[in-house]
Amino acid sequence: MRHRAAYVAFDRFPSSKGSAVHIAQMADELFARFGGGLLGVLGDAELPRYQREGTREIARFDARIPNLIDRAEAFSAWVAAHLEPHLGTLEVCHVRDPWSALPAVTARRRHRVVYEVNGLPSIELGHTWPRAAPRTLAKIRELERHCLERSDAVVVPSQVIGEAVAALGVPDGRISLVPNGADLPEPTARPGDAPARYIVYVGALQPWQGLDVLMRAFARLADLDDLRLVICASVPRRRAGPLRRLAERLGVAGRIDWRFTLPHREVAAWLAHAEVSVAPLTGCARNLDQGCAPLKVIESMAAGVPVVASDLPAVRELMADGEHGRLVPADRPAELARAVRILLEYPDEAAAMGRRGRERVEEGLTWAHSRARLAEVYRAVARPPHDRIR
Repeated sequence: MRHRAAYVAFDRFPSSKGSAVHIAQMADELFARFGGGLLGVLGDAELPRYQREGTREIARFDARIPNLIDRAEAFSAWVAAHLEPHLGTLEVCHVRDPWSALPAVTARRRHRVVYEVNGLPSIELGHTWPRAAPRTLAKIRELERHCLERSDAVVVPSQVIGEAVAALGVPDGRISLVPNGADLPEPTARPGDAPARYIVYVGALQPWQGLDVLMRAFARLADLDDLRLVICASVPRRRAGPLRRLAERLGVAGRIDWRFTLPHREVAAWLAHAEVSVAPLTGCARNLDQGCAPLKVIESMAAGVPVVASDLPAVRELMADGEHGRLVPADRPAELARAVRILLEYPDEAAAMGRRGRERVEEGLTWAHSRARLAEVYRAVARPPHDRIR
C-alpha cells in the first residue's frame, strides 16, 4: 500500500494514557480525510509490530533500548525507513514530537508536515529526568526549533503552549489552536466496588501532576471519615511505589483506593459518580512555561463533575473559578483541601457547577469541535492535486 497520509508519534498506542485518546482522535480525522494512512507509534511485546485495518496500517517500534535519547534517535531512523516507500504519494505527515518530525521535515520531501505540540521535550525531560545534562536539553531544544521552523503548520492545544512555540521563532500565522476535547458520556452504572462517597484523581503519576499535594490535602480531610480518594492511574502498579509510601507516612493509605490502567470507559464511570474531581497540577516550568491542556479537566467536566484544579493559565483556558468548579493556588495542600471541603458541604452548588461544566464542553470542547478545527488545518496545508508527485 502507498499512503497519502501518515501520523507518527513517539508514544505507545494503544494505552490507558490520555495521549492515546488524543492520538486516536487526531489520526482518525487525518485518515478519514485522506482515505486511510500509516500510523507509526511505539509498541511492546504485548502489541503486534504490524496491523492492517482496511486502508490503515499500524507499525510499532518496539526495540528495547534503555537509554531514552538513544531510543528516540533509533525511532527517528525507523520512521525515516517507514516513510520512504510513501514519499511519492504522501501529502500530509502529522507528527507529535521532534523524534517523529525530524525524518518528516527532510529537505527532499514534497509532502506537508503538521507538527502537533502537546509538550516540549526540552522542558519536560528536565522534570522527568532531573539529572539530564543542560547540554543535552539544549541540543533537544535546537532539534525542536529545527523541526518547528520547517513544519508547514503547528497545532497546539492551549494558548500557553502556543506562546512557547512562538518564542521558538514560529510565526503566529503558522500556529493553530486545536484544544483537547472529550466525548459527552451517556449515563453509566456506578462501579460495583465504588465507595459510597469519594473524590477522584485521573491520570499519570509524574511529579508535576501533584499527587503528593493531593495526598497532603486529603490528610486534612481526615474528619470526613466516610470520604475516600480514588486514584485511577494510567500507569502500572509498580510506578506508584513512592506515592503509596507517602500515603503511609501521612496516615491516609487506608482511605485511598487505587485503580491501575483501567480502560477508558471504566475511568469514565469512576468520574461520573465522584463528588469532586481533582487536578492538582504543580506550578513548575513544565506546567507554566510550556503550558498543558489537561485532558482530565475536560473529561471531568464532560462527566458533569465539579473540578478542583490548580490555578494555572492553561487550566483557566478550560474552566472558570466558581463557574465549573474551584481554582486554587498550585502546591498549596491547605487551599486544595479547603476547596474540596466547600464543594462537599454545598452539594447543590457543586452539582450546578458540574452541569455548567458539561455545558461548557458541549458548546466548544468536544472531540467533534477539535477535529473540525484540525480539518481546517489539513485543508489549509494540503497541496492541490496537480502539485503532487506522480
